[in-house]
Amino acid sequence: MPSFFKDRKSKKSRQEDAKNQATDQSIEHIQDSLSANLNIIKQKTGNSSDVFIRHLKMGSNPNIRVAIVYLEGIVDNQSIQEFLLESMMKDNEKEKVNGNDALDLISEDMMAVGNVTFIHNWDDLFSALMAGDTLVLVDGIDQALGAGTQGGEKRSIAESTTQMVVRGPKGAFTESIGTNKAMVRRIIKTPDLWTESFKIGRVTKTDVTLMYIHGIANDKVINEIRQRLNRIDIDSILESGYIEQLIEDETMTPFPTIYNTERPDVVAGNLLEGRIAIFVDGTPFVLLAPAVFIQFFQSAEDYYARFDIATSIRLLRIFMFLISLIAPATYVAVTTFHQEMVPTTLIVAIAAQREAVPFPAFVEALLMEVTFEILREAGIRLPKAIGAAVSIVGALVIGQAAVQASIVSPAMVIVVSITAIASFATPSFDMAISARLIRFLFMLGAATFGFYGIILVLLMMVVHLCSLRSFGVPYMAPFAPFIPVNNGDTVVRLPWWTLRQRPRLISANTVREGENQRPQPPASRGMVNRDLEKGDNNEA
Repeated sequence: MPSFFKDRKSKKSRQEDAKNQATDQSIEHIQDSLSANLNIIKQKTGNSSDVFIRHLKMGSNPNIRVAIVYLEGIVDNQSIQEFLLESMMKDNEKEKVNGNDALDLISEDMMAVGNVTFIHNWDDLFSALMAGDTLVLVDGIDQALGAGTQGGEKRSIAESTTQMVVRGPKGAFTESIGTNKAMVRRIIKTPDLWTESFKIGRVTKTDVTLMYIHGIANDKVINEIRQRLNRIDIDSILESGYIEQLIEDETMTPFPTIYNTERPDVVAGNLLEGRIAIFVDGTPFVLLAPAVFIQFFQSAEDYYARFDIATSIRLLRIFMFLISLIAPATYVAVTTFHQEMVPTTLIVAIAAQREAVPFPAFVEALLMEVTFEILREAGIRLPKAIGAAVSIVGALVIGQAAVQASIVSPAMVIVVSITAIASFATPSFDMAISARLIRFLFMLGAATFGFYGIILVLLMMVVHLCSLRSFGVPYMAPFAPFIPVNNGDTVVRLPWWTLRQRPRLISANTVREGENQRPQPPASRGMVNRDLEKGDNNEA
C-alpha cells in the first residue's frame, strides 16, 4: 500500500478518534437538560423499578423544573420526606429561585441534610446514587446535588457468635461499615484515631476503610497497607476475606497472617498496640494487621481477668493446640513403632483391642479423622435446629458401630474425640482450621518414621513459621527475633502494671503507661485500723 493512502487513513482515523473523544467528554459531564439527564439515568440503570424519580416545580412562575432521584431500599425515606421534600415544597424562599442560582439556593437555604455535595460528572453521580444519596437535578444547570440520605434496613447490634466471652462487652460488629466505625470511636475517644476511605471493586465499588491511631501505628506499615489496597483491581469485594487474600504476604501457607475479629473491644485493643484495622462494608469481620502467631491464642477475656487466671487459661489453650496437632500422630507412632515407650499393661490392652481390626493404625486414624471432619462440616451446613443433634448422634452411632464392626479400636475413638474437643479450644477459627490440616501431615510422618517423623514435621513447621512475615513483621515475634521486653503478653500474661511497652516491631510509640503503676496498699492492717480510729476520735 502506498504511503499516500497510509497517511490519508491515519489522518482520517485521528479525526474520528478526536470526534469520539469529544463525544465521550460531552457524555461524561452532566448536561444542562433535565430530560436528557433523566433519560441517561434511566438508560444506565436499565429503567429499574427501584430507581425513583420525583418531579417538582419551583420559582415565582413555576417554570423551573426540578427532579429528585433516589434508589429505594438503601435510603432513609423519612429523611427524604422531612429534610428534602417538605423543605423544598414549603420553604418561603423557593419563590426567589431562578434558573441561575437554583442549586445554590436549594443547598444553602432549603436542604436540611448534613452532607451535601456538588456533582459534575456521571461517574460521581452514579456512585452517589448507588451509595444511598438522593440526587437533585435542575433544568438548565449542568451539575447536580447529592444529599446524604443513606439508610435502609440494617441488622441491629447483637452478641458475638464466634468470639464469646464470659466477662467483657457483648456487642459485636454488624454489616454496616458506618456502625462498625462508630462502635470503635465510642471506645477510643481521641482525634488521633484517623481513617482513610477507599472504593474497591470495579462493579461493587465496596467501601473499605483503613483505621489507625496516629502517633502509635507505624507509618511504614500504614504506607505498605495503603499501597496494597490501591493495587487491588478486581470486579467485586463481597467480604473482608477478599481483601485478606489479596494483600497478605504469603499465600502458600496454611497459617493466617492477618487477624480477623467481630468484636469492637478487640479492634480497639489492637489499635492501641499499634496495629491497623481494615473495615469492609457488608461484613461484620474486621481485619487487623500486622499479625503474629501468638496473637491467635489470645482472647479478649484474658485482659479483663486477673493475670494468673488469664495465664493459666492461655497455657491451657496452647497445650490443647498441641494436642489437636499431634495426638492422633502420637497414637499411630506408639502403636506402630514405639511399643516399648508405653507401660506393658496399657500396650497389652491396646493390642487386645486392635487384634480384630484389619487396618493399620494409620489407616484407622485417617478413617476416623475424615469421618469426623465430614460430620463437623455437615453439622455446620445443616439448619441450626438439627445441626447439633445430627453431629452428636452421628458421632455416637458411627463410633459405636465402627467399634462393634471391628473397623476401628475403642482407643482410636477416644483419641479422635479428645483431638476434636481440643481443636475447639483455639480462640481463632482460622488457626483451628490450620491445625486440622497440618494434623494429617503429622499422621503421615508418624506412620512413616514414628516419633522421628513427628519431630521432622514439627521442625519443618517451625522453620516455615519463622520464615513468614506479616507486612514486614516477623510472624514469630517476639520469640524469633527474641524481644525480652515484649514477652510479658505472649505465652503468659503478666500484670497490667508490668506491661509498660507496646510491641516493638509493630508500634512506633512503644511507651504504653507511666511509671509506678503497681498497686500500693497500706503496709499493714494495723496502720489502717489506727487511721480509722484516729478519724473517729477527731469526729467525736
